[in-house]
Amino acid sequence: MKQPLVSPSAPAEPETKGSQRPVRRLVAVGGVVQGVGFRPFVHALATELDLSGQVANGPDGARIEIEGGPEAVAAFCHRLTADAPPLADITSVATSELPPTGGTGFAIVPSATGHGRTLVPPDAATCDACLTELADPADRRHRHPFITCTDCGPRFTITTAMPYDRATTTMAAFPMCPDCAAEYTAPSDRRFHAQPIACWACGPRLRLSGAVRREGGAALAEARRMLAAGAIVAVKGIGGYHLVCDATAPRAVGELRRRKDRGDKPFAVMTPDADTAARLGHLGPAERRVLTGRSRPIVLLRRRSPTPLAPQVCPGSPDIGVMLPYTPLHRLLFGLPGDPPSPGVLVMTSGNLPGEPLVTDDREAMLRLDGLADAWLWHDRPIVVACDDSVVRVRADGSPLPIRRSRGFAPARIRLPVAVRPVLAVGGDLKNALCLAEGDAAWLSAHIGDMDSLSTQHAFTRAESHLRALTRVEPVRIAADRHPGYRSARWARCDGRPLTLVQHHHAHIASAMAEHGLDEPVLGVAFDGTGYGDDGAVWGGEVLLADYAGYRRLAHLAYVPLPGGDAAVRNPYRMALAHLRAAGLAWSPDLPCAATCPPEERRLLESQLARGIACVPTSSVGRLFDAVSSLVGVCHRAGYEAQAAVELEAAAQTAGGMRDGYPFALEDPAPLLAAIVADLRAGTAVPLIAARFHLAVAGAVRTACRKAHRSTGVRTVVLTGGVFSNALLDEMCTTGLAEDGFTVLGHTVVPPGDGGLALGQAVVAARVAET
Repeated sequence: MKQPLVSPSAPAEPETKGSQRPVRRLVAVGGVVQGVGFRPFVHALATELDLSGQVANGPDGARIEIEGGPEAVAAFCHRLTADAPPLADITSVATSELPPTGGTGFAIVPSATGHGRTLVPPDAATCDACLTELADPADRRHRHPFITCTDCGPRFTITTAMPYDRATTTMAAFPMCPDCAAEYTAPSDRRFHAQPIACWACGPRLRLSGAVRREGGAALAEARRMLAAGAIVAVKGIGGYHLVCDATAPRAVGELRRRKDRGDKPFAVMTPDADTAARLGHLGPAERRVLTGRSRPIVLLRRRSPTPLAPQVCPGSPDIGVMLPYTPLHRLLFGLPGDPPSPGVLVMTSGNLPGEPLVTDDREAMLRLDGLADAWLWHDRPIVVACDDSVVRVRADGSPLPIRRSRGFAPARIRLPVAVRPVLAVGGDLKNALCLAEGDAAWLSAHIGDMDSLSTQHAFTRAESHLRALTRVEPVRIAADRHPGYRSARWARCDGRPLTLVQHHHAHIASAMAEHGLDEPVLGVAFDGTGYGDDGAVWGGEVLLADYAGYRRLAHLAYVPLPGGDAAVRNPYRMALAHLRAAGLAWSPDLPCAATCPPEERRLLESQLARGIACVPTSSVGRLFDAVSSLVGVCHRAGYEAQAAVELEAAAQTAGGMRDGYPFALEDPAPLLAAIVADLRAGTAVPLIAARFHLAVAGAVRTACRKAHRSTGVRTVVLTGGVFSNALLDEMCTTGLAEDGFTVLGHTVVPPGDGGLALGQAVVAARVAET
């Protein structure tokens, strides 16, 4: 062992804190360090270690000057990252030496301005400490609907610019009262430099509008009374308005469904706690962790039966979407001890009409939600950008599968495995979300929605401007989908900057690669409803060999005509008849799909298919699910996207243990369809047919990947595309491919559907631009 270099003639003096010469160090911290209590944390840490200096927010993050003994300064630098606040996400720490000044005390100084990049955190659910105060009659914030601290509350949706200070949030309009100001400036207080700090004396005002008008606590009490009486109330949250009613009242839920023209699309519900959620759906440890985490998304749970919910909440769906209160206002809707009874479960659905974006503006809410709501419970703190609720499914292995990535997650940074020049990716036209990327980081916007309406396109423009202001990414290139009719691509073409068009399924695969940190070729299984193909066909059942630079199509579902385009999507029986005809199977009246099609439409469809009029070919697995769903009599008309597939999965879930699927190869679905028809005529139960179909699709994926491996040598498989939101199929494919020796990767950060498309577009465009 190496001995210390100490003179044998004189004993070494022990190093004491007082004998060390002081050092001063500049520490620049990058990442999510604003709006998360980082400066108060730094202050407390420096005080604990008896260090002097200062901390300030700056354009690149936080800037710290720290002075004291070398050991104490070293401990400070270590604990800066090891003990950082829970909402912080530190991406870089750079240190340099400064001459000591001999100062005393540690201060938080005004923020510096200038060019650079720091990050704002996502909105976070109300913390336990704030909830305790909320329910404490002795606390000055008892029942305050905007209670918050450095560990919780709105961030992304109230921030107008960076660096993050009260003046750059929508709280700037609410000057602090003396009590709040004292807490804000007290280093020992939990609200030390908490920018959204407020109380009854100085915070936003709660109001109820409609036939009855109330303010403050009376507004909330009246809203609760109305909900208990069966009314529908528009409630303003932190990212937009919800339409809310009693989820156990059939008349109220049915009326909300009628007013919103919702069809059979499921509603999400909110429960006051996880135990209540467990009575509605199967809540395992992994689901509970996601449900109660800081992001508080909607979690899809397998429904329990019987259920206290009104049947109109989620007809035909195997799941129930449940979330917990994430704002103090939501918590108060359920009441505190001593309050009159109120609904124990609330429907919480987006405050909008079908095809329109979430309403955030108060005046607009009064207009656009007129006729939908009986009253408006709102407040006067503006929302900068719409942020809908996130939706997450939990896989059998406990990993999260994002279905919609929005509140609680946006705009959290996604680390990239490759460095990219500044790029803006505009996503697709369904479930739109955009992406900004630069260097090794990417930021996705909140969920924007379908780009059909002019109001959604305006929401897209606002979201792009807001995200660019927060990230300070100035794109030098735009990425968009190749589809010639996409509105998002049309917006990109009008921008004027260099444009890269990215094939739809290549982008899906690249998004999964990026979130897993891969930069090597993979076998990408991309199954969805619609994607513009290189040959002008509608792709959607693809097996590609892909990396960021390009792809090669190895296999795909055999083409069938898509009769009438959107008409076939809305009416799955048309897709079923097209598949039967392509397979050489007769449209016998004993088949449910044939019996459903009106005689006149059937004659027109026969002529249309025979002559190939408005019959673009498609390889979509999503449309195959539609076809089988109608073929077996589950769903003939789709009122919302993927309804036929969702209800087919629900049927399969009830089949019990089943290990034998139908014969099926992607290149020839005829034997699969013939076997289904034979089972139908033999009287086989529909759930069993549905389960065997799912197994057949999983078997076809395994066969295609084994064949692809033999020709490429690649053993990493990515499962992507909206079809893999199907939990049953996702699990079957993952398990089967793993048994075959493949490394199988699914989505855990961005959705497998079009909500994750922009991330893949960004990395592909950056790589293509290099070549």
